[in-house]
This record gives sequence, structure tokens and C-alpha cells, in this order.
Amino acid sequence: MFPRFIVCLLLFAGCAVGPNYQPPKTNTPAQWTSSLAGGETNSPVDLAGWWKGFGDTNLDSFMVTAVQSNLTLRVAEARVREARYEKAVVSGALWPSLGASGSYTRNRYGENEYPPLAAFGIDPNYHLYDASFDAAWELDVFGGTRRAVEAANAQIGAAEFGQRDVLVSLLAEVARNYISARAYQQRLRITRDNISVERDLLDLTTNRYESGLSSDLDVQQARALLNTTEAQVPSLQTGYDESVYHLAVLLGQTPGTLTDQMATRAPIPLTPPLVPVGLPSDLLQRRPDVQQAERQLAAATAQIGVAKADLFPKFSLTGLAGVQSVSAGTWFNYASRYWDAGPTVQWELFEAGSIVANVHVQNARQEQALNNYEQTVLTALEDSETALTAYAREQVRRESLARSVDADQQALSLSTQLYKNGLVDFLNVLNSETALYTAQDTLVQSDQAVSLDLVQLYKALGGGWEGETNTTPGMAKGN
Repeated sequence: MFPRFIVCLLLFAGCAVGPNYQPPKTNTPAQWTSSLAGGETNSPVDLAGWWKGFGDTNLDSFMVTAVQSNLTLRVAEARVREARYEKAVVSGALWPSLGASGSYTRNRYGENEYPPLAAFGIDPNYHLYDASFDAAWELDVFGGTRRAVEAANAQIGAAEFGQRDVLVSLLAEVARNYISARAYQQRLRITRDNISVERDLLDLTTNRYESGLSSDLDVQQARALLNTTEAQVPSLQTGYDESVYHLAVLLGQTPGTLTDQMATRAPIPLTPPLVPVGLPSDLLQRRPDVQQAERQLAAATAQIGVAKADLFPKFSLTGLAGVQSVSAGTWFNYASRYWDAGPTVQWELFEAGSIVANVHVQNARQEQALNNYEQTVLTALEDSETALTAYAREQVRRESLARSVDADQQALSLSTQLYKNGLVDFLNVLNSETALYTAQDTLVQSDQAVSLDLVQLYKALGGGWEGETNTTPGMAKGN
């Protein structure tokens, strides 16, 4: 009878309650909505090491250091290890458990028992020695534990993709802060160059005033322009310091560590002429946040089966074997043995609806996970389209600003010469100098914006790191 019972349970154990997970089907556009007018192409994209396209060795070095030392990335790596160990905890329930125990007690019977033990010559004081092994195995007949392992596997994948998402954000943040620091350096250079020119203008107006060729108004206007430009230096220096400090922290270092290394001025990293971006459908395989959301959906689906398994009885095989004696000398004799073994069934027949309610809870969580996945896909498409548009249009703006700088330089040269010859008043020189400084500063900011837009584009496309494992939804490591 007992073997037949086991065979029946094993036959039932092939099934698992709850829905079987299927990766969601998501329709993505065949082509980008944004026009690829900034050097982008639909060619297959290789995003591992995307920053190398900027051709800046300092940036390359910082990226390597960040991957090795960033503390937020280490936290994400620890989450992956945590998820793997949690799976090991859950998987342990699939196997039998075995325990051992041993005890010694000094005991005494009550003297007023009926019949009195003393009347039979029995000493009410006695020793009890006991040693035993116990085993238990809960058979996963309805697949609750297997669904829990399935959910744990999906959570491992979610943690791994979460780690990659942190990595993608980290690389983008390093590039952004490095580019910003170089841009502040260029803006400080332009500001100081203009301060030098404005001091020359102040000297010119002062000399003309002292020679009786102009009024004190020209001198005061030149001094006001100089003071206004000088006032830009502290805020620009603050912006530069903040970028360098944050860059150091991203590299897992104290804020002032990179001050000397970054002090040598360098240009803003230039963007490559061609930027392959692939197709919108590629985002499902490249964006780690999309893949993480898909794995979370898989985990939520498996948890429905875990909850439904509680609606059914639980079958276990238990056994106990040991030796027990009132004398240490006979403790391990053959006659001291005892044992018991057999199946047990436990079925929660009334839980006031809590088990059914938990099934509904897990269904609602799966619905949330599905909606979150679909929203993540839409956000990925939005990020990419926005980055494509910004990158292309900022390049057009930069070209116009470059022409504006050339024109303003010529205007300043002409107005200064005419002012020296007394043919125009100083207001023309003042306006030309102001326009040139504004155009130069705006052009540097546009150079910065183009590079930052490209960084954002790489991030939106899921730009990663050399050597990372390529995975697709439903095939994350840990499955």
C-alpha cells in the first residue's frame, strides 16, 4: 500500500498549478519616427565601448576606473549574489531534510502516583539517554515549490539586468560629467580672453578720454562691461569644480582626487561623423531596464502558481530512528532502538479566504508587472526618439552659432577700428564685444550639448560594456 501511495504522488508531481509563463509580444515600429539627420544610420550598432568614439584617452581611462571602483555598481553586483543565494534557499525545499539530535535528562516520578511505584520496588529517580535521526520530505505534488524556484530564477535575471542598467547609467554619468568639466574649462578660457580684450578697451577709452577725444561715459561703459564679464568667472569655476568632484565620486574616489589631473585644459570630446543606431525593435534586446521588467513579469507569473498551490493538500514523507535507554551502558544496544516512518497529509480546509485572497494578490501583481513592462518599452522608445531628435537638431544649431561667431568677430574688429578713427561712438564697440562673447559662450555650450546628446542617445539605446553577456527576454541567466 505504501509504495503505491508513493507512485501515485510521483505521477501527480509532474504537474504544476498556475499559468505557464510566455514572454509578452510587443509591437515596435519598423523605423524611427525621428529623421536621422545628424549622422545616424540604421546600421547594426555595437554599443560596447561606445565612448571610444569620442577619441579621448582620459575619458577611456575614467570609464575603466568607474567600472572597477564605483560603489553603486558594487551594490548592484551584491544584489545579484543575493538573488542567487535566495534561489538556493528556495530550491532546498525540493529535497529531503535530515536532522540529528541527542539528549540526556535526569528524571523523577511522583511518589503519589497510583499505584505507588515504591510498592513495586521501582526507584522514582532515573536517567534517560536518547539519540535519533529524523527525516522529512515534502513532495512537491502541485508544483508550488517548483514555481517558487521559477520565480527565484526570474529574480536572478532581473537582478542581473538591474546591474546592467546601473552600469549603463554609470557610464553615461561619467561621460556627462567629464564633458561638462571640459566645457566649463572652455567657457572659462573664453571668458578670460574676453576680460583681456575688455581691459584693452577700458585702456583705450581711458586714453581717449584723457586726450579729450571721448567722454567719461565711454570709460564707465567699458568698465561696466569688464565687471560684468569678470562676474561670470566664479559661477563658471563653481560649475567646473562640481563636475570634477562628482566625476571623482563616480570613480569611487574622494571629491578632490581628480583636481590635478583635470587641471590641464583639454577640448570638449568631439562626436564621430557616423553613429549607427539600429532599429527600434533592437531596444527589446539592448535596453537592460526593458529586460529587467520582463524578468520581473516572469517572476510575478510564477508567484501565482506558488499561491495556488496552497489551495491543495501537502504530502510529506517523514521518518524517525534512534536509540533510547535509561542506562548509558545499554544506550546503543540493539534492543534500545526505536523508529517510525510513513506519509502525512496536511490540508488547510478553512483559512477564512486568505489563500484565495493571496491568489488574487498575485494576479494583481502580475498585472502590475505586465503594465510596467509595456510602459518601460514605451519609455525606451520615447528616450531614443527624443535623443535622436535632440542630437540632430543641436548640430544644426551649432553650425549657425559657428557662423555667428565668425560674423561677430569681424564686427568687433571693424567697430573697434572705426571707434579709434572717431567714426562711430563707443556703443557700437560695446555691442559688438557683448555679442561676440555671448556667441562664443553659446557656441561652447552647443558643442557641449551635441556631445551630451550623443551620450544620452547611447544610453537610450542601452550602451554597455565590453564582455557583458548578450541576453534576450525570457533567456536571462539563472533560468
